[in-house]
Amino acid sequence: MATTKKYSEKAQEKVGKVMHEFKEGKLKSSSGEKVTSKKQAVAIGISEAREKGLKVPKEKKSK
Repeated sequence: MATTKKYSEKAQEKVGKVMHEFKEGKLKSSSGEKVTSKKQAVAIGISEAREKGLKVPKEKKSK
């Protein structure tokens, strides 16, 4: 079974940088509040990578 790469290298780096900011307590949401959730930090990283046009999987559609 072949595995496919979901994220590009640059997208992974972007998420990594955002997670580093989160761990240092410097990551803020768009409203200016400090981010306290890992899930929210990852979402911000993916969103920023998507804005730059990097290879990121499509958003999941909720039913």
